[in-house]
Amino acid sequence: MMNNNEMLLLKLGEVVLKGLNRRSFEDRLVSNVRRRLKGCGSFQVYIRQSTIYVEPTTDNCDMEAAHAAARQVFGVVSVARAVPCEKTVEAIVATARTYLADAFAAAKSFKVESKRADKQYPMNSIQISQAVGGDLAELFPAVAVDVHNPDLTVYVEIREKHAYVHAPSVPGAGGLPVGMGGHAVSLLSGGLDSPVSSWMMARRGVELEMVHFVSPPYTSQQAQDKVLELARLLTAYCGRMIVHIVPFTEIQEEIRKNCPEEYFTLIMRRFMMRLAEAVAKKAGAKALITGESLGQVASQTMMALGVTEDVTTMPVLRPLIGMDKVEIIRISREIGTYETSILPYEDCCTVFTPRHPATRPNPEDVRKAEAALDVDALVSRALGGETWVRVKP
Repeated sequence: MMNNNEMLLLKLGEVVLKGLNRRSFEDRLVSNVRRRLKGCGSFQVYIRQSTIYVEPTTDNCDMEAAHAAARQVFGVVSVARAVPCEKTVEAIVATARTYLADAFAAAKSFKVESKRADKQYPMNSIQISQAVGGDLAELFPAVAVDVHNPDLTVYVEIREKHAYVHAPSVPGAGGLPVGMGGHAVSLLSGGLDSPVSSWMMARRGVELEMVHFVSPPYTSQQAQDKVLELARLLTAYCGRMIVHIVPFTEIQEEIRKNCPEEYFTLIMRRFMMRLAEAVAKKAGAKALITGESLGQVASQTMMALGVTEDVTTMPVLRPLIGMDKVEIIRISREIGTYETSILPYEDCCTVFTPRHPATRPNPEDVRKAEAALDVDALVSRALGGETWVRVKP
C-alpha cells in the first residue's frame, strides 16, 4: 500500500484555451505556485494533463496554509485536497473510507463521480463509480446513494501513476498567471477603488508596480502606512511588489496658488498621470491602471477622463469603468481590502477639493489654466524626491 499523504490538485482555468504558447503559461503558473507555497513547507509541484499536483515532501508541511495560498494564485480555477492510492477498486474504497470518514459521518446521502484521465485503464468512469459506490454503500449503510442531489460527492480520478480520492474542490482565483499579461503601474490611493482595480488587472496576468502620492503635512504617516498595508494585502494574489512614493505637496500648493479652483482636481490628476508615466517608463512598464469609474465623481465624467488622459501616451487601463460602488465594495470585501480601505486617513485627493468642480471641462481651457505652472520643473522635482518600498506577503 502506498503512502496516504494528503496533497493538493489544482485545476487550470483559461490557460487551457491557449494555443501554441500554452506551455509558457503553464510554466509561469507552476513557478508562481512554487513561489507562493514556499512559506508553507517543502512541496513537489508539477503539471500533468491540465492539473498541477502539489505533493508535500516532508511531514511538517502546513496543508491548511498551502490550501489557502493555492486558492489565491491567479490561473488556478479550483483546488482540491486529495489522497493518492493504487489504481484498484479495493485501494480506492479503503482510501475513501478512511480519508472521508468525517464527511460520511455528517452526510445522509452520497454519490461517486469518476474521471478516467488514463484511457488505458480497463474500467470506464461509469463502471468505476458503480464499483466504488457499491462498496462504500455497504461500508456506510446509514448513508443512502443519491445520484441527483447528494450531501457528499466522492471524487475519484484515475491518472497515469495513481488514483486520487477527494471531496468537492473549492473555487480558486481564476484568471491568468501573473507575469503573462505584461507589466503595468497602478495608481494606488487609500480608497476602495484602486486596490480592486489593481487586483482585477493582476487577475488578467499583469505584473504590478504601485505609485502613491503623498502631500505632507496635509497627509499623515498613517495614510501612507494604510496604502502600504493595502499593497501588502494585494501581494497574496500578485506576489511581492514595489510601491513608489512620490511627494506631491509642492505641486498641489502651486496649483492652489495659480489655477482656477474648478480645475484643481483635474490639473492634479494630470500631474499624477505624468508622474506615473515617468515611473512606468523607468520600470519598463507598458500601461497605467487607475480605479476610475464613469460618473462616480466630477473628475470621472467622460470629458474629465479625456482631459486627464490627454497628458500620457500610454494605455490607461480602467477595469472599474462600468462598475457601481456596490459591486466594487463586494469585490473589496472578497479580496480582503475593504476594512483597510475604509480607515479614515486623508489621502492627497481629498486635501484641496474644489467646491464646484468642472464636470464638462474643455481640454483647451485646462491646458491654458495649467500654463501658469512650470510643469516640467515641478514634475522633475517630484520625481527627484521619489522613494520606494518593496512589499512582501
